Amino acid sequence: MLTLMTKGGLLMWVILFNGLLALVILLERLFHLHRAKIHTRDFITGIINILKRGNVMESIALCDETSGPVAQVVKTAVMNHDRGREEIREAMEDAARAEVARLERRLPVLATVAQVTPLIGFLGTVTGMIKIFMVIQTTQLATPGQLAGGVWEALLTTAGGLVIAIPAYVAYNYLVGRVQNLVLDMECAANEILNFLSRHKAGTTADPTVAMSASERNSS
Repeated sequence: MLTLMTKGGLLMWVILFNGLLALVILLERLFHLHRAKIHTRDFITGIINILKRGNVMESIALCDETSGPVAQVVKTAVMNHDRGREEIREAMEDAARAEVARLERRLPVLATVAQVTPLIGFLGTVTGMIKIFMVIQTTQLATPGQLAGGVWEALLTTAGGLVIAIPAYVAYNYLVGRVQNLVLDMECAANEILNFLSRHKAGTTADPTVAMSASERNSS
């Protein structure tokens, strides 16, 4: 391994650094996205059942105990349950944008590694060819051994760049897919909790007895 790095020149070390950076980002994002994934249907069902009993604080506590963006978006809706439908929707959209930004953190770096590393490999190819032609110009009748250094650099950097870039690009697309699935979960949860809060508020407003009992439970 060390021999290959030495033969490939300085750019091979840059390519190796890019590979290690991509690996660290992949592992960190996999861990983060794994923690962010929950059983959305069960979670929403639990929140709605708690809210039907009029226990808002318990539902907020459950959101705090649950990791992931879905719980944070639902918590925002519950905390604004006494507002209008559009106000709740706007509050959830703001919370969702913040959560998506957290989910996509460092993904642009991974995409940059996937795009730039092959170019670094091609740059190594160019510098290797330059060395070959410099040897030919200097010695006139260059031997294969004299040309070998440039050939090594030209081939190794190209291969190294592709070896790093291809898995990095695959990893980036995989992580983007995971993020999109979580965004879809957030949208489904947001719509369901918004519809429930709207129906619940409409029913409470229409029935003074329900409104009075809810007020008594909250005061107790």
